[in-house]
Amino acid sequence: MTSAGRTPTGVALLAGLGLIAGCGSSAADDGGTGGSSSSTAPTVTVQAGGDEIPVDPTQYCLDGDGQRYATRPPVIEVTPDTTVSLTVPDAVAAAGWSVQVFDKDLKEMIGEVDVPAGETVFREINTSDAAPPTFYLVVVEDSDPEACSGLSGAWPVGFIRTDGVSLSTTAPSGSPAG
Repeated sequence: MTSAGRTPTGVALLAGLGLIAGCGSSAADDGGTGGSSSSTAPTVTVQAGGDEIPVDPTQYCLDGDGQRYATRPPVIEVTPDTTVSLTVPDAVAAAGWSVQVFDKDLKEMIGEVDVPAGETVFREINTSDAAPPTFYLVVVEDSDPEACSGLSGAWPVGFIRTDGVSLSTTAPSGSPAG
């Protein structure tokens, strides 16, 4: 788990993650290492009061081939009313993207925030915007219906708001639709 304003201090609470939205044709274990070259899936970064944290995709359309990755999303401990900054590579910004808000189990989508076209940085989400104290934000690249059977890139990151509410440490068990 990572605390806002501190470096990583422990193991992520989640043991696994259901795959996010869409359909893919293969599985990979490399998780993507950054950049937007044609040989690797890009990473996005998240910052919520502390250091920037890289987020690897759980799925991505890479060179016309839908890829799924065995990655664990980072889980960040945050305080109420902290601004969340999400940064995507230029290629993702050019394709268009949004931010989906999910419950603590990544089963129920609570909401979706559209990001203005071409933006690489989005700072319009606050850790108190989501009602539950434990939630996920998923950066979702707009899909191309002609590439990868409409598979879109997805980068999930979990948040635990430390506002005195007891927290569950169970892993998400399902794949959200979308």
